[in-house]
Amino acid sequence: MKFIKSIVFLFWFGTATAQQSDTSYNSTLEKVLSEVEKRFQVKFNYYPRLKDKTVTYAVWRMRSTLKETLDNILLPLDLNYKKIDATTYSIRQFQYHIRSEQEGDLHLQSLLAKYSGAKNFDQRKVELKKNILATMGIDLDRKRDHPNVVRGSKRIMDGYSVENIAIETFPGYYLAGSLYKPLKIKGRVPAVLNPHGHFPDYRSDSLYNQGRYRRDMQIRCAALAKMGAIAYNYDMYAWGESMLHTSDTNAHANGIAMAIQTWNSIRAVDFLSSLAEVDINQLAVTGASGGGTQSFLLAALDSRIDLSVPVVMVSSSFYGGCACESGLPIHSCVKDYTNNAEIAAMAAPNPQLVISDGADWTISFPNTDYPYLKKVYAFYGKEKNIESVYLPNDVHDYGQTKRIPMYHFLAKHFRLNMNNIKKANGQIDESDITIEGPIKQLVFNERIPLPANALKGHQNIVNAFKAYHQLTDDFKYYR
Repeated sequence: MKFIKSIVFLFWFGTATAQQSDTSYNSTLEKVLSEVEKRFQVKFNYYPRLKDKTVTYAVWRMRSTLKETLDNILLPLDLNYKKIDATTYSIRQFQYHIRSEQEGDLHLQSLLAKYSGAKNFDQRKVELKKNILATMGIDLDRKRDHPNVVRGSKRIMDGYSVENIAIETFPGYYLAGSLYKPLKIKGRVPAVLNPHGHFPDYRSDSLYNQGRYRRDMQIRCAALAKMGAIAYNYDMYAWGESMLHTSDTNAHANGIAMAIQTWNSIRAVDFLSSLAEVDINQLAVTGASGGGTQSFLLAALDSRIDLSVPVVMVSSSFYGGCACESGLPIHSCVKDYTNNAEIAAMAAPNPQLVISDGADWTISFPNTDYPYLKKVYAFYGKEKNIESVYLPNDVHDYGQTKRIPMYHFLAKHFRLNMNNIKKANGQIDESDITIEGPIKQLVFNERIPLPANALKGHQNIVNAFKAYHQLTDDFKYYR
């Protein structure tokens, strides 16, 4: 018995002292980096929130070179560093969604080597579509009816109307948006989906700076309606009126945001296709940033989309940093991986205009991604169907400099009337478009409450979405 007690004591003592020895080397990242600055005569810039991260075995991570030392300290914390000048380095959280332009280009070249013509690329599209949809948990082949519609207020403007409309995309989930129509419609006309992005204010307290309520969203939808098309914009998941379903702002930072938003876009196509005034052979989608992601995803996955204009998003070296863009492993759902440029290429040979700028990741588009897209479109003999507008002095937005080429592109392919948004001198004029406050754009209010069957709470939405798509409990990609 004494022997057993001795063994137990030694085991406990050894474990305890080991733990004490381990923790005695712990230090905050702030203190460790301060020591590294002194030792190597350098300076580090990093966000204050990182300073209290714990570095274990801190003194043992020091090496004779700065590179080895920083690798030892930062990599276990999922941090990386970048040299700014001769003595200054920036430190930031590992950004899984960003690659170098060179890495993106190499990936595109390796992909091109796998398909040498339209037949090969069509096979690739089938593989990608099947696996992307499976990763999202979406079954496009299941029979579905036109979505139920809740109609809100309607306003008559100068040359167009606006009607607040929500559609039930799966039982209990209502997608709120605004439907813009020309005042005079003869026969059937084109329709354009307008998913929104996160900018300019990611989480403003004011709806004026968010989503589909923004000025630029209203302007482009109204202008398209004045040109002769029907335009529909709609909320992202856990954004705008979607917050009536879940008040948890963190719900958007979940993989299901990508699945629900993509499904909502598909159901928005169902809705537009059900309208008597819509020409189902002239359906388009355009959006910027996160809305750009939805634009090329929808064009890749839904064959009913005839034209797409993704704005400030397409890049082989950027995967989107939000869960609604890269929160599910769609980019690794095939053996040799894919990227956003290849997903955009899945729209081929349908007309596509890609707009990029000089202030974000799309700065590399003209020299890397656009040549790749032209080669894919050449497989079909449709090089003229892929166009690029690069605005080197522009920023990450969907401002007028980006809207104008979009208007021209849609007018050319859908025969819309550009004269309805031009001054006498031929310049684009958006000044007569009415900008409404967010309250005017809401579908639901005291007069029109959220329907009684509306889902409440993120987990209930997840459960309902999984049940609707007949996903088993072990479906692992979102919770």
